Amino acid sequence: MTNWKVILNIAKTHLLTKMKSTVTASLGVTFGIGAYITLVSFMTGLNEMLDSLVLNQTPHIHMYNDIEPSEKQPLHLAKEFSNGFNVVHSIRPKISQTKIHNALPILDYLKKNAHVKGATPQLRSQIFYLSGSIELGGNLVGIDVMEEVRLSNMRDNIIEGSPEALKNNENGILLGSGLAKKMSLSVGNRVQVSTAEGDVFPLKIVGIYQSGLAEIDNIQIFTNLKTVQRIQGEAQNYITDINIKLNDITMATPMAIELEKQFKIKATDINEANAQFETGSNIRNIITYAVSITLLIVAGFGIYNILNMLIYEKMKDIAILKATGFSGRDVQYIFMSQAMIIGVSGGLLGLVIGFIFSRIIDGIPFETEALPTIKTFPVNYQIGYYVIGICFALLSTFIAGYLPANKARKIDPVRIIRGS
Repeated sequence: MTNWKVILNIAKTHLLTKMKSTVTASLGVTFGIGAYITLVSFMTGLNEMLDSLVLNQTPHIHMYNDIEPSEKQPLHLAKEFSNGFNVVHSIRPKISQTKIHNALPILDYLKKNAHVKGATPQLRSQIFYLSGSIELGGNLVGIDVMEEVRLSNMRDNIIEGSPEALKNNENGILLGSGLAKKMSLSVGNRVQVSTAEGDVFPLKIVGIYQSGLAEIDNIQIFTNLKTVQRIQGEAQNYITDINIKLNDITMATPMAIELEKQFKIKATDINEANAQFETGSNIRNIITYAVSITLLIVAGFGIYNILNMLIYEKMKDIAILKATGFSGRDVQYIFMSQAMIIGVSGGLLGLVIGFIFSRIIDGIPFETEALPTIKTFPVNYQIGYYVIGICFALLSTFIAGYLPANKARKIDPVRIIRGS
Protein backbone atom coordinates (compact mmCIF):
# COMPACT_ATOMS: atom_id res chain seq x y z
CA MET A 1 0.00 0.00 0.00
CA THR A 2 1.36 3.38 -1.01
CA ASN A 3 2.27 5.69 1.88
CA TRP A 4 1.35 9.07 0.37
CA LYS A 5 2.47 11.02 3.40
CA VAL A 6 6.05 9.76 3.04
CA ILE A 7 5.99 10.14 -0.77
CA LEU A 8 4.77 13.76 -0.59
CA ASN A 9 7.31 14.55 2.13
CA ILE A 10 10.17 13.22 -0.05
CA ALA A 11 8.81 15.11 -3.08
CA LYS A 12 8.69 18.33 -1.04
CA THR A 13 12.27 17.77 0.17
CA HIS A 14 13.52 17.27 -3.39
CA LEU A 15 11.79 20.46 -4.55
CA LEU A 16 13.15 22.53 -1.64
CA THR A 17 16.73 21.26 -1.99
CA LYS A 18 16.72 22.21 -5.69
CA MET A 19 14.97 25.51 -5.19
CA LYS A 20 16.43 27.16 -8.29
CA SER A 21 15.18 24.39 -10.58
CA THR A 22 11.81 24.31 -8.81
CA VAL A 23 11.31 28.06 -9.15
CA THR A 24 12.37 27.96 -12.80
CA ALA A 25 9.89 25.18 -13.58
CA SER A 26 7.09 26.94 -11.67
CA LEU A 27 7.77 30.23 -13.43
CA GLY A 28 7.65 28.42 -16.77
CA VAL A 29 4.12 27.30 -15.97
CA THR A 30 3.22 30.67 -14.41
CA PHE A 31 4.23 32.80 -17.37
CA GLY A 32 2.89 30.28 -19.89
CA ILE A 33 -0.56 30.30 -18.25
CA GLY A 34 -0.38 34.03 -17.49
CA ALA A 35 0.47 34.86 -21.10
CA TYR A 36 -2.32 32.56 -22.29
CA ILE A 37 -4.95 34.20 -20.04
CA THR A 38 -3.81 37.72 -20.98
CA LEU A 39 -3.70 37.04 -24.71
CA VAL A 40 -6.93 35.08 -25.02
CA SER A 41 -8.84 37.55 -22.79
CA PHE A 42 -7.67 40.56 -24.78
CA MET A 43 -7.99 39.03 -28.25
CA THR A 44 -11.43 37.52 -27.68
CA GLY A 45 -12.57 40.80 -26.10
CA LEU A 46 -11.33 42.68 -29.16
CA ASN A 47 -12.99 40.19 -31.50
CA GLU A 48 -16.30 40.43 -29.64
CA MET A 49 -16.15 44.23 -29.86
CA LEU A 50 -15.55 44.12 -33.63
CA ASP A 51 -18.26 41.48 -34.05
CA SER A 52 -20.81 43.48 -32.09
CA LEU A 53 -19.94 46.64 -34.02
CA VAL A 54 -21.15 45.00 -37.23
CA LEU A 55 -23.69 42.49 -35.93
CA ASN A 56 -25.60 45.05 -33.88
CA GLN A 57 -26.04 47.09 -37.04
CA THR A 58 -27.32 44.05 -38.94
CA PRO A 59 -30.66 42.30 -38.32
CA HIS A 60 -30.65 38.52 -38.07
CA ILE A 61 -33.08 38.48 -41.01
CA HIS A 62 -33.80 41.39 -43.37
CA MET A 63 -37.03 41.21 -45.42
CA TYR A 64 -37.54 43.50 -48.44
CA ASN A 65 -38.68 43.54 -52.08
CA ASP A 66 -35.68 42.81 -54.27
CA ILE A 67 -35.40 44.27 -57.77
CA GLU A 68 -34.74 41.43 -60.20
CA PRO A 69 -35.56 40.51 -63.81
CA SER A 70 -38.67 38.47 -64.56
CA GLU A 71 -38.05 34.74 -64.78
CA LYS A 72 -40.50 34.47 -67.70
CA GLN A 73 -40.23 36.91 -70.61
CA PRO A 74 -43.09 37.52 -73.14
CA LEU A 75 -41.22 35.33 -75.65
CA HIS A 76 -41.56 32.34 -73.34
CA LEU A 77 -45.34 32.77 -73.24
CA ALA A 78 -45.74 32.63 -77.04
CA LYS A 79 -46.98 29.18 -78.13
CA GLU A 80 -45.09 29.19 -81.44
CA PHE A 81 -41.76 29.48 -79.56
CA SER A 82 -42.59 27.15 -76.67
CA ASN A 83 -40.55 24.23 -78.06
CA GLY A 84 -37.61 26.32 -79.25
CA PHE A 85 -34.34 27.43 -77.67
CA ASN A 86 -34.92 31.09 -76.94
CA VAL A 87 -32.21 33.64 -76.15
CA VAL A 88 -33.26 37.05 -74.82
CA HIS A 89 -30.74 39.90 -74.56
CA SER A 90 -30.87 43.10 -72.45
CA ILE A 91 -33.48 41.83 -70.00
CA ARG A 92 -34.97 44.65 -67.94
CA PRO A 93 -36.02 44.28 -64.28
CA LYS A 94 -39.71 43.75 -63.80
CA ILE A 95 -41.81 46.65 -62.57
CA SER A 96 -42.24 46.25 -58.81
CA GLN A 97 -42.79 48.44 -55.78
CA THR A 98 -40.35 48.73 -52.93
CA LYS A 99 -43.32 48.50 -50.58
CA ILE A 100 -43.84 45.18 -48.78
CA HIS A 101 -47.39 44.01 -49.43
CA ASN A 102 -49.32 43.01 -46.30
CA ALA A 103 -46.45 44.33 -44.13
CA LEU A 104 -48.59 44.81 -41.01
CA PRO A 105 -50.02 41.24 -41.03
CA ILE A 106 -46.49 39.90 -41.61
CA LEU A 107 -45.25 41.88 -38.59
CA ASP A 108 -48.08 40.49 -36.45
CA TYR A 109 -47.22 36.97 -37.58
CA LEU A 110 -43.53 37.42 -36.78
CA LYS A 111 -44.16 38.86 -33.31
CA LYS A 112 -46.22 35.77 -32.43
CA ASN A 113 -43.45 33.41 -33.61
CA ALA A 114 -41.69 31.70 -30.68
CA HIS A 115 -38.28 31.99 -32.39
CA VAL A 116 -38.57 35.76 -32.92
CA LYS A 117 -37.29 38.14 -30.26
CA GLY A 118 -38.67 41.14 -32.13
CA ALA A 119 -39.52 42.50 -35.59
CA THR A 120 -39.30 46.17 -36.52
CA PRO A 121 -40.64 47.99 -39.59
CA GLN A 122 -38.57 50.48 -41.56
CA LEU A 123 -39.23 52.90 -44.39
CA ARG A 124 -36.22 54.09 -46.38
CA SER A 125 -36.31 57.17 -48.56
CA GLN A 126 -33.68 58.70 -50.84
CA ILE A 127 -33.48 62.42 -50.07
CA PHE A 128 -31.26 65.51 -50.19
CA TYR A 129 -30.14 67.35 -47.08
CA LEU A 130 -30.25 71.15 -47.36
CA SER A 131 -28.35 73.41 -44.98
CA GLY A 132 -27.67 76.88 -46.38
CA SER A 133 -25.81 76.39 -49.62
CA ILE A 134 -24.90 72.78 -48.77
CA GLU A 135 -26.83 70.00 -50.49
CA LEU A 136 -25.98 66.38 -49.75
CA GLY A 137 -27.62 63.13 -50.86
CA GLY A 138 -28.50 60.53 -48.28
CA ASN A 139 -31.02 58.21 -46.68
CA LEU A 140 -33.93 59.08 -44.42
CA VAL A 141 -34.89 55.98 -42.41
CA GLY A 142 -38.20 55.78 -40.57
CA ILE A 143 -38.10 53.44 -37.57
CA ASP A 144 -40.00 52.38 -34.46
CA VAL A 145 -37.30 53.93 -32.27
CA MET A 146 -38.12 52.33 -28.90
CA GLU A 147 -38.36 48.87 -30.46
CA GLU A 148 -34.99 49.44 -32.17
CA VAL A 149 -33.52 50.42 -28.80
CA ARG A 150 -34.88 47.21 -27.24
CA LEU A 151 -33.49 44.94 -29.94
CA SER A 152 -30.09 46.58 -30.59
CA ASN A 153 -27.42 48.79 -29.03
CA MET A 154 -28.89 51.90 -30.66
CA ARG A 155 -29.05 53.82 -27.36
CA ASP A 156 -25.29 53.37 -26.87
CA ASN A 157 -24.64 54.93 -30.29
CA ILE A 158 -26.59 58.12 -29.57
CA ILE A 159 -23.79 60.44 -28.43
CA GLU A 160 -26.09 63.46 -27.98
CA GLY A 161 -29.81 63.53 -27.20
CA SER A 162 -31.93 60.45 -26.50
CA PRO A 163 -34.30 58.01 -28.28
CA GLU A 164 -37.15 59.27 -26.06
CA ALA A 165 -36.67 62.77 -27.52
CA LEU A 166 -37.12 61.32 -31.01
CA LYS A 167 -40.20 59.33 -30.01
CA ASN A 168 -41.88 62.43 -28.55
CA ASN A 169 -41.11 64.74 -31.49
CA GLU A 170 -42.95 64.07 -34.78
CA ASN A 171 -40.50 66.24 -36.74
CA GLY A 172 -37.42 65.11 -34.82
CA ILE A 173 -34.42 63.31 -36.32
CA LEU A 174 -31.27 61.52 -35.18
CA LEU A 175 -28.56 62.96 -37.43
CA GLY A 176 -25.51 60.90 -38.38
CA SER A 177 -22.32 62.28 -36.80
CA GLY A 178 -20.61 62.49 -40.19
CA LEU A 179 -23.45 64.60 -41.60
CA ALA A 180 -23.51 66.79 -38.49
CA LYS A 181 -19.80 67.49 -38.88
CA LYS A 182 -20.05 68.22 -42.61
CA MET A 183 -22.96 70.64 -42.20
CA SER A 184 -21.81 72.10 -38.83
CA LEU A 185 -25.08 71.12 -37.14
CA SER A 186 -25.85 70.21 -33.54
CA VAL A 187 -28.82 69.22 -31.35
CA GLY A 188 -31.55 71.85 -31.53
CA ASN A 189 -30.70 72.98 -35.08
CA ARG A 190 -33.03 72.43 -38.01
CA VAL A 191 -32.24 70.83 -41.33
CA GLN A 192 -34.35 70.75 -44.46
CA VAL A 193 -34.78 67.59 -46.48
CA SER A 194 -35.87 67.48 -50.10
CA THR A 195 -37.55 64.49 -51.70
CA ALA A 196 -36.93 63.29 -55.25
CA GLU A 197 -40.12 65.11 -56.28
CA GLY A 198 -38.75 68.40 -54.94
CA ASP A 199 -40.89 68.71 -51.79
CA VAL A 200 -39.01 70.30 -48.88
CA PHE A 201 -39.64 69.51 -45.21
CA PRO A 202 -37.98 71.12 -42.15
CA LEU A 203 -36.87 68.67 -39.44
CA LYS A 204 -35.41 69.31 -35.98
CA ILE A 205 -32.25 67.58 -34.74
CA VAL A 206 -32.99 65.92 -31.38
CA GLY A 207 -29.90 63.70 -31.28
CA ILE A 208 -26.59 62.80 -32.92
CA TYR A 209 -26.05 59.16 -33.92
CA GLN A 210 -22.61 57.59 -34.32
CA SER A 211 -22.48 53.93 -35.30
CA GLY A 212 -18.74 53.73 -35.93
CA LEU A 213 -19.40 52.87 -39.61
CA ALA A 214 -18.61 55.88 -41.79
CA GLU A 215 -20.86 54.73 -44.65
CA ILE A 216 -23.83 55.00 -42.27
CA ASP A 217 -22.86 58.11 -40.30
CA ASN A 218 -22.12 60.14 -43.45
CA ILE A 219 -25.48 59.67 -45.19
CA GLN A 220 -28.15 58.47 -42.76
CA ILE A 221 -30.82 60.15 -40.66
CA PHE A 222 -33.21 58.26 -38.38
CA THR A 223 -36.70 59.53 -37.67
CA ASN A 224 -40.11 58.16 -36.72
CA LEU A 225 -41.78 55.83 -39.20
CA LYS A 226 -44.87 58.05 -39.43
CA THR A 227 -42.71 61.07 -40.29
CA VAL A 228 -41.25 59.39 -43.39
CA GLN A 229 -44.70 58.12 -44.41
CA ARG A 230 -45.99 61.69 -44.18
CA ILE A 231 -43.04 63.09 -46.17
CA GLN A 232 -43.60 60.52 -48.92
CA GLY A 233 -47.38 60.98 -48.80
CA GLU A 234 -47.98 57.30 -48.08
CA ALA A 235 -50.38 55.42 -45.82
CA GLN A 236 -49.44 53.93 -42.43
CA ASN A 237 -49.08 50.46 -43.93
CA TYR A 238 -46.37 51.62 -46.36
CA ILE A 239 -43.20 49.78 -45.21
CA THR A 240 -40.14 48.92 -47.29
CA ASP A 241 -38.15 46.77 -44.85
CA ILE A 242 -38.73 44.44 -41.92
CA ASN A 243 -35.80 43.68 -39.61
CA ILE A 244 -36.00 40.56 -37.45
CA LYS A 245 -34.02 39.65 -34.33
CA LEU A 246 -34.15 36.01 -33.24
CA ASN A 247 -33.70 34.39 -29.84
CA ASP A 248 -31.19 31.99 -31.45
CA ILE A 249 -29.04 33.44 -34.24
CA THR A 250 -28.31 29.93 -35.61
CA MET A 251 -31.96 29.78 -36.73
CA ALA A 252 -31.43 32.74 -39.11
CA THR A 253 -30.57 30.79 -42.27
CA PRO A 254 -33.36 28.16 -42.20
CA MET A 255 -35.93 30.70 -41.06
CA ALA A 256 -34.97 33.16 -43.82
CA ILE A 257 -35.51 30.43 -46.42
CA GLU A 258 -38.89 29.56 -44.88
CA LEU A 259 -40.06 33.21 -44.75
CA GLU A 260 -38.97 33.85 -48.35
CA LYS A 261 -41.04 30.91 -49.58
CA GLN A 262 -44.01 31.76 -47.36
CA PHE A 263 -44.36 35.47 -48.17
CA LYS A 264 -42.73 35.61 -51.64
CA ILE A 265 -40.34 38.43 -50.72
CA LYS A 266 -36.58 38.53 -50.32
CA ALA A 267 -35.30 37.45 -46.88
CA THR A 268 -31.55 37.82 -46.29
CA ASP A 269 -30.05 36.18 -43.21
CA ILE A 270 -27.15 37.63 -41.25
CA ASN A 271 -24.68 35.02 -42.50
CA GLU A 272 -25.38 35.91 -46.12
CA ALA A 273 -25.23 39.64 -45.43
CA ASN A 274 -21.90 39.43 -43.56
CA ALA A 275 -20.12 36.53 -45.26
CA GLN A 276 -16.77 38.33 -45.62
CA PHE A 277 -16.91 39.72 -42.09
CA GLU A 278 -17.60 36.28 -40.62
CA THR A 279 -14.60 34.85 -42.48
CA GLY A 280 -12.34 37.55 -41.03
CA SER A 281 -13.70 36.95 -37.53
CA ASN A 282 -13.07 33.19 -37.79
CA ILE A 283 -9.49 33.77 -38.96
CA ARG A 284 -8.81 36.12 -36.01
CA ASN A 285 -10.16 33.51 -33.58
CA ILE A 286 -8.04 30.75 -35.13
CA ILE A 287 -4.89 32.89 -34.80
CA THR A 288 -5.75 33.73 -31.18
CA TYR A 289 -6.23 30.12 -30.12
CA ALA A 290 -3.22 28.89 -32.13
CA VAL A 291 -0.87 31.35 -30.40
CA SER A 292 -2.41 30.60 -27.00
CA ILE A 293 -2.02 26.83 -27.38
CA THR A 294 1.58 27.33 -28.54
CA LEU A 295 2.36 29.24 -25.34
CA LEU A 296 0.96 26.40 -23.24
CA ILE A 297 2.88 23.73 -25.16
CA VAL A 298 6.16 25.67 -24.78
CA ALA A 299 5.54 25.84 -21.02
CA GLY A 300 4.97 22.05 -20.99
CA PHE A 301 8.30 21.39 -22.73
CA GLY A 302 10.05 23.58 -20.16
CA ILE A 303 8.60 21.51 -17.32
CA TYR A 304 9.66 18.29 -19.03
CA ASN A 305 13.26 19.45 -19.49
CA ILE A 306 13.60 20.63 -15.89
CA LEU A 307 12.13 17.43 -14.42
CA ASN A 308 14.31 15.33 -16.71
CA MET A 309 17.42 17.11 -15.45
CA LEU A 310 16.17 16.78 -11.88
CA ILE A 311 15.98 12.99 -12.22
CA TYR A 312 19.54 12.79 -13.55
CA GLU A 313 20.70 14.85 -10.58
CA LYS A 314 18.78 12.58 -8.21
CA MET A 315 20.10 9.24 -9.52
CA LYS A 316 21.84 8.40 -6.24
CA ASP A 317 18.75 9.37 -4.24
CA ILE A 318 16.62 7.10 -6.42
CA ALA A 319 19.08 4.20 -5.93
CA ILE A 320 19.05 4.70 -2.16
CA LEU A 321 15.23 4.85 -2.07
CA LYS A 322 14.96 1.57 -3.98
CA ALA A 323 17.69 -0.03 -1.87
CA THR A 324 15.81 0.85 1.32
CA GLY A 325 12.60 -0.79 0.14
CA PHE A 326 10.80 1.75 -2.07
CA SER A 327 9.29 0.17 -5.17
CA GLY A 328 9.64 1.52 -8.68
CA ARG A 329 6.01 2.68 -8.51
CA ASP A 330 6.77 4.61 -5.30
CA VAL A 331 9.68 6.38 -7.01
CA GLN A 332 7.46 7.19 -9.96
CA TYR A 333 4.84 8.65 -7.61
CA ILE A 334 7.49 10.82 -5.93
CA PHE A 335 8.49 12.50 -9.20
CA MET A 336 4.92 12.67 -10.45
CA SER A 337 4.01 14.43 -7.19
CA GLN A 338 6.78 16.94 -7.80
CA ALA A 339 5.43 17.64 -11.28
CA MET A 340 1.87 18.11 -10.05
CA ILE A 341 3.00 20.40 -7.20
CA ILE A 342 4.81 22.54 -9.77
CA GLY A 343 1.76 22.48 -12.05
CA VAL A 344 -0.74 23.46 -9.33
CA SER A 345 1.39 26.22 -7.78
CA GLY A 346 2.59 27.59 -11.12
CA GLY A 347 -0.86 27.30 -12.72
CA LEU A 348 -2.69 29.13 -9.91
CA LEU A 349 -0.07 31.87 -9.85
CA GLY A 350 -0.36 32.08 -13.64
CA LEU A 351 -4.11 32.66 -13.37
CA VAL A 352 -3.49 35.49 -10.91
CA ILE A 353 -0.79 37.03 -13.15
CA GLY A 354 -3.07 36.71 -16.20
CA PHE A 355 -5.95 38.38 -14.36
CA ILE A 356 -3.71 41.23 -13.17
CA PHE A 357 -2.39 41.91 -16.68
CA SER A 358 -5.94 41.69 -18.07
CA ARG A 359 -7.06 44.32 -15.56
CA ILE A 360 -4.12 46.54 -16.54
CA ILE A 361 -5.05 46.29 -20.23
CA ASP A 362 -8.71 46.89 -19.37
CA GLY A 363 -7.73 50.19 -17.75
CA ILE A 364 -5.70 51.55 -20.68
CA PRO A 365 -7.60 54.41 -22.41
CA PHE A 366 -8.83 53.56 -25.90
CA GLU A 367 -10.64 56.48 -27.45
CA THR A 368 -11.59 56.74 -31.10
CA GLU A 369 -14.26 58.67 -32.94
CA ALA A 370 -15.33 55.49 -34.71
CA LEU A 371 -16.27 53.83 -31.38
CA PRO A 372 -17.74 56.46 -29.08
CA THR A 373 -18.97 53.98 -26.46
CA ILE A 374 -15.58 52.28 -26.00
CA LYS A 375 -13.39 54.09 -23.46
CA THR A 376 -10.79 51.40 -22.66
CA PHE A 377 -9.35 48.36 -24.41
CA PRO A 378 -11.91 45.52 -24.42
CA VAL A 379 -11.10 42.45 -22.29
CA ASN A 380 -13.13 39.25 -21.94
CA TYR A 381 -13.15 37.84 -18.39
CA GLN A 382 -14.93 34.62 -19.32
CA ILE A 383 -14.41 32.06 -16.53
CA GLY A 384 -14.02 29.28 -19.11
CA TYR A 385 -10.57 30.58 -20.15
CA TYR A 386 -9.34 30.33 -16.55
CA VAL A 387 -10.69 26.77 -16.26
CA ILE A 388 -8.95 25.84 -19.53
CA GLY A 389 -5.73 27.46 -18.28
CA ILE A 390 -5.53 25.53 -14.99
CA CYS A 391 -6.63 22.27 -16.65
CA PHE A 392 -3.92 22.60 -19.29
CA ALA A 393 -1.35 23.45 -16.61
CA LEU A 394 -2.21 20.22 -14.78
CA LEU A 395 -2.35 18.18 -17.98
CA SER A 396 0.95 19.48 -19.34
CA THR A 397 2.76 18.98 -16.03
CA PHE A 398 1.29 15.49 -15.71
CA ILE A 399 2.55 14.50 -19.17
CA ALA A 400 5.86 16.33 -18.68
CA GLY A 401 6.33 14.60 -15.31
CA TYR A 402 5.15 11.15 -16.34
CA LEU A 403 7.87 10.51 -18.92
CA PRO A 404 10.87 11.28 -16.64
CA ALA A 405 9.13 9.61 -13.66
CA ASN A 406 8.57 6.45 -15.70
CA LYS A 407 12.28 6.50 -16.53
CA ALA A 408 13.12 6.84 -12.81
CA ARG A 409 10.87 3.88 -12.05
CA LYS A 410 12.97 1.60 -14.28
CA ILE A 411 16.38 2.65 -12.89
CA ASP A 412 18.46 -0.29 -11.54
CA PRO A 413 19.83 0.80 -8.11
CA VAL A 414 22.69 -1.73 -8.23
CA ARG A 415 24.11 -0.20 -11.43
CA ILE A 416 23.88 3.32 -9.97
CA ILE A 417 25.61 2.37 -6.71
CA ARG A 418 28.36 0.44 -8.55
CA GLY A 419 28.88 3.35 -10.93
CA SER A 420 29.38 5.76 -8.02
